[in-house]
Amino acid sequence: MDLLVYSPDTALWGGRRMRCALGRAGISMRKREGDGATPAGAWLMRQLLYRPDRLARPATALPTAPLSLRDGWCDDPNDSNYNRPVTLPYAARAETLWREDNVYDLIVPLGYNDDPVVPGLGSAIFLHLAKADFAPTEGCVALSSADLFAVLSSADAGSRVIVHAVGTLPA
Repeated sequence: MDLLVYSPDTALWGGRRMRCALGRAGISMRKREGDGATPAGAWLMRQLLYRPDRLARPATALPTAPLSLRDGWCDDPNDSNYNRPVTLPYAARAETLWREDNVYDLIVPLGYNDDPVVPGLGSAIFLHLAKADFAPTEGCVALSSADLFAVLSSADAGSRVIVHAVGTLPA
C-alpha cells in the first residue's frame, strides 16, 4: 500500500484521510539541498528507526532499528557520506537524529536521492512525526502519532510515499 500525499496538507493511506505537514517551500519537482521543499515523486519506505527510550518497537513489516544518541544523517553535499546515516560527532555537517522534541521518535527514511546519491539534490527526506501544530518541515512528510502508527502497522518493503506535485485530491 502507498501513502498518497497532496498539497497543502492531506495524505491518504488506504481509505484513511490524514492531515500532514510538508516542507516550508511546498512540493518541488526540482528539489535541492536546503530549499525546504518536499520532493515530488514516489519514494520507497526504506526502514523504520525509533527512539527505544520513548517507544516500544512498533509493529511493522518494515526493517526496524532502534536509534542511539550518536545517530546522525549527513547533509553536507561535499562529503562522501552525503544523504547517508553517520555516527556523531561527525566531521562534516550532519543532522542529529536523537532530538529533544518528539518529531524523530519515529523516522522512516525514504528512497529519495539514495540510489545513487547525487550531491546537492537533497538529503534526509523522511516520513516522521508532525509537531503538534503541524508546522512545516524542512522537506519531509510528517503525520500525527496515531496516523503514523496506522501507516506503520500495514506498511511493508514495497510501500511508498507518493508525493503529488499537482493533481486533484480524490473524493
